[in-house]
Amino acid sequence: MNIAHYIDFTLLKPSLTEREIIEFCKTAKTSMFNAVCINSAFVPLVKQLLEGSTTKTCCTIGFPLGTTATASKVYEAIQAVKDGADEIEMVINLGFLKSQNHVSVLKDIVDVKLAIANTPLKVIIEISELNKNEVIKACEICMDAQVDYIKTSSGFSKSGATFTDVKIIKKTVRDMIKICASGGIDDYDTALKYIDAGADRISTSTTIENIDKSRQIRNTKIYTKYIETLQNTKTTEKV
Repeated sequence: MNIAHYIDFTLLKPSLTEREIIEFCKTAKTSMFNAVCINSAFVPLVKQLLEGSTTKTCCTIGFPLGTTATASKVYEAIQAVKDGADEIEMVINLGFLKSQNHVSVLKDIVDVKLAIANTPLKVIIEISELNKNEVIKACEICMDAQVDYIKTSSGFSKSGATFTDVKIIKKTVRDMIKICASGGIDDYDTALKYIDAGADRISTSTTIENIDKSRQIRNTKIYTKYIETLQNTKTTEKV
């Protein structure tokens, strides 16, 4: 499987430099990753660096806490699209959700969705902060808001995705919304398992190769052992 088309290459650490962005974008273009995900200040630079490639520019808003005012999220999203963002990621307001203020959660998402029109919207639900019922409710709200993706984690909370979480989301949204698994996914085998569990995208800050190196290592060991066995057999026959 060509894993590159599933990868959202994330560059979200606060100390990120322009030099690092240039190198990351070069890697993303060479590897043909699906998208580069960055904070709004860097959208113009990333859009310029990715010009001529199939790799999209994805921008986070209300990041990483999701507790900024809806009007601020709307303004940031509109500006990001103007600057060239191909996709928008917003963080859900966890306080509203845990307060069971579901109307405010829905309005927060819908206002951003309407503001960016046809630009795809991903909603980060920060799954490590939610129990199963809250995960399901967050998914139901996202379906009502007609978002394009549910993303499991921002990378700034207690932990990232789990296979169980992705399966719960998939069972809830079925094929109505796509899923982006995020957090602690940094090798081919793990990424493949998340895709098998229902993820449509993998968000990671690690360069995941298209080839399965762990399987290559196992195959190499088997091959080496086979050669050793042949050599030992030949030595025995000579004796």
